[in-house]
Amino acid sequence: MYQKFGYHFHGYQPGDIIYIHDGSGWDPIKYSERLSPVSLKIRDIEVKSRNWTRTVIKAYEYTSDALDSLKSGCVSVDFEPFTLYMILRYKPKIYGEIVGLLTNKVETVPTTLFHPILPHLSNFEQEILAKASFDFYEPFIKEKKVVGYWLPENVVTKKTAKIVADSTEKEIVFLLDERQFVGLHYPQAKFSCNTYKCDDKIGYVFGRDHQLSDAFAFNTLDVEGLVRAVVEGRIDVFKENSKIPYLVYLASDLEALLSNPQQLDKFLNWVSKLEERGVETINTVEFVRKKKNGEYLCLEGECSEHFRVNVKDYSSWSDYYDLSIDGRTSDIRWMGVRREDGKVINRIYNGQKLSQLWKYAFTKLFRELNRSIRFGVIDMVHKYLPNASIESIKEFLVRYSRIFFREHYEYFEMDTTVEYVMEPLKGLDPTLALRLGRIYYIMLLANHSDPRFWENIDTRVTFENVSAISKALIELMKVYIDENMHERANYILLEYMKLLAFPQLYYDYELFKMPSLEGWETTEKAWFDSLKSEVPNCDYNVITRAALYVGNEDLPEDLKGALEVLYDLKKAVADTGHISGEMHGEWENKEWCEHRAKV
Repeated sequence: MYQKFGYHFHGYQPGDIIYIHDGSGWDPIKYSERLSPVSLKIRDIEVKSRNWTRTVIKAYEYTSDALDSLKSGCVSVDFEPFTLYMILRYKPKIYGEIVGLLTNKVETVPTTLFHPILPHLSNFEQEILAKASFDFYEPFIKEKKVVGYWLPENVVTKKTAKIVADSTEKEIVFLLDERQFVGLHYPQAKFSCNTYKCDDKIGYVFGRDHQLSDAFAFNTLDVEGLVRAVVEGRIDVFKENSKIPYLVYLASDLEALLSNPQQLDKFLNWVSKLEERGVETINTVEFVRKKKNGEYLCLEGECSEHFRVNVKDYSSWSDYYDLSIDGRTSDIRWMGVRREDGKVINRIYNGQKLSQLWKYAFTKLFRELNRSIRFGVIDMVHKYLPNASIESIKEFLVRYSRIFFREHYEYFEMDTTVEYVMEPLKGLDPTLALRLGRIYYIMLLANHSDPRFWENIDTRVTFENVSAISKALIELMKVYIDENMHERANYILLEYMKLLAFPQLYYDYELFKMPSLEGWETTEKAWFDSLKSEVPNCDYNVITRAALYVGNEDLPEDLKGALEVLYDLKKAVADTGHISGEMHGEWENKEWCEHRAKV
């Protein structure tokens, strides 16, 4: 057969950080983690650890072994850099095995640091993150002229795609979802080497078969059904008769291999039976390379502008597809609002309709806080280096990843010296510069996409994002205090107070004026219902709770005293509600996602 089969696995865990400890910026961050034990069943083995993140990282050992048993180049894999870094810190042995896998066995695909929704960030942040991602992945891709790229949640715009493409001299294959394509003939969209014009840059693009990907990830077909769905259901008779290779591309989270005890073996069996039926397994990026170098015969115009596809801006791979107006995905899931008509939506959570208005407010607030921190960092650099260009500041921030992920870079003997990091800002005191770099990266860490993925706000991932952004704000405030810039310190304090007073944003942002899907989603009752605490020992919403948790540790005593007038510091706890998508794990506390220890 000329049919080919390619699978991509996306490896990512946001972490279980509850508090980031003080630091100077000269070293990677240190932090405290949640203690909420949970276990997963892999084959007949129980994998258990102190929290969800550590349990999944332990389970990665089995996924690594399984993927290592496949033929070389059969699949592609990306690991979000902070996830890979946590593996290095927690389980160096598993990190070494994964590095071996990424180096010798699978096609390594770069992805963005910290897994934010890239188009929701400023161009400044997008440029830093894109360049730093290629730097992080340099040991795995340095010899390759064509590389893949995994955008978090596949959320893309032409501008974002151009920023990514401009961040490297390599040619890029964007791995997307077929539902993101606009006005394209069905077989071409799914099976051919298409191109994507992102402003003035040309990249390649593949859209995954979402139905078949989900059939495996959510276990709705057995092995025989999966084999038939590929060999019989995705056959392109014209290309078979013309002897033109074509690719059936699938993708899912790496956790799909952990969704039940038999899932690993099911995948291996599926691939084996496909090969028995004459279907070659090859990763998407290598398929494009072989089309480009002539090893695979092309349709006339394939891999050129003649096979250019249009991709819907702000589309994604995991949206609330039932709310789509045009039959394509969007970013409704993360915005809480449908872009086409601006209406606030609702979803079912615990059997009840729940307004998603909080996601819009959360997004808007974090844009403001990101901007305040970004301007603060630039402001402090310009105080001592008034002629420093924005480009030199960007380059410094890209290089700061060598300190933030130091052990990863040292593993590959890459330069992590202060001299290398400071080279773009020569003349600036490194004590101040590295402190600013640390603050900026903690802010980036606070922009994980996960809180807005889930319907309920009260989750461990929301707590982590708010804890991190609170830390960044308080540290920036302290920089201003040390520099006797008290007016600006007061401004940053007020920005932090927005987190504590998150419910008040309903009035500050005039959210009640927004249109809604069913007429009730923007009412005051809907807003406050969506913020309700899911833990028994604190009635504050999770954003107030997390900000208070950090403030109780880090605010100067006079400010903490003032805070006690408004808030009960005894309620500054790290407990949260559970995430519905993690309830297949065996939690010791099934009622809520607790934290059993203090900072």
